[in-house]
Amino acid sequence: MPTSDLDNPQPQQDPRLDAGVVSPARRWNYWLGGKDHFQVDRDSGDRIAGVYPAVRTAAQEGRAFHNRTITFLAREAGIRQFLDIGTGLPAPANTHEVAQAITPSARVVYVDNDPMVLAHARALLIGSPEGATSYIDADLNDPAAILGAPELAATLDLREPVGILLYAVLHFIREDSHARKVVADLLAAVPAGSYLVASNSTKDFVPPEVAGMYDQMLAKGLVDAWPRDRATFSRFFDGLSLVDPGVVAISDWRPATAEHASAAEVSMFGAVGRK
Repeated sequence: MPTSDLDNPQPQQDPRLDAGVVSPARRWNYWLGGKDHFQVDRDSGDRIAGVYPAVRTAAQEGRAFHNRTITFLAREAGIRQFLDIGTGLPAPANTHEVAQAITPSARVVYVDNDPMVLAHARALLIGSPEGATSYIDADLNDPAAILGAPELAATLDLREPVGILLYAVLHFIREDSHARKVVADLLAAVPAGSYLVASNSTKDFVPPEVAGMYDQMLAKGLVDAWPRDRATFSRFFDGLSLVDPGVVAISDWRPATAEHASAAEVSMFGAVGRK
C-alpha cells in the first residue's frame, strides 16, 4: 500500500495532531482516495471496510450528496450563506467552490476541530473575489463557541438565512439527546428561511449479521460512528419543513442519474429541512 508523507511527520506545535490516534477526517480522506492520512487511519479504514466493503462507495456518495444539496441550496433555495461544520480535509468541490460557482457572492464559514484540517485550512479560504470564506477551529459539541466566534460574525449575517451543513458528523456524537440539542441550538441562532442539511450513518439497510459485527466493533472501540435509525435521525428535523424526497438514503436524495448506489451500499441517511 502506498505510504503518505504524513507517516514521517515533523514535530508539530499542535498537540492534538497524533499519528497514533485515528482521525475521522483523515480516514475519510483515505476512503476518498486522498493522501492526507497516517497508517493508523488506513488501518481503521480497512477494519471498517472488512465488515462493510462498500464504505468507499459510501464516501464517494457522501461527497455527491454534498454537491447536490449545496447546489439545491444555492440555485433553488437562494441561500447565500453557509455554515459547514465538520468540514474535513479539502477535496475537490469544497462547499465554497460549489456555492460560488452558482452565486459568486456566497459566503462560507468552515468549522472543524481536527488539527490536520486546520493545517490545510488555507486551501479552504481561496474563494471568489465577490464572496468570502473563513475557518473556525471549534467542536460541534460546543455550538456556543461556534456561534460566538469572531470569524463567524465577520463572514455571516445571522439576520439573513443560513444553510447549516452537518455532513457525516452527527454520528460522532453518541448521545441522541445531546446531538439533538446541538442541532436545536444551531437552528435557534438563524432566522426563518434557513436550512439544515445533515447525514448520519445507519444500520437500517444492512443484513443483521453485518449490523451485529458493527455493534461488536463499536463495543470494542474499533469504530467511532454511532449509527441511527430512520426515526431517530428524522428527529433532527423536528419543526422543519422537509424538502422532497424527505429522509432517504443519501444516494436516493435527488440522484443525478437513474443508475446510482443502493441504500445498502451507502448506509447513510440524509435530508434537507427548511426553518
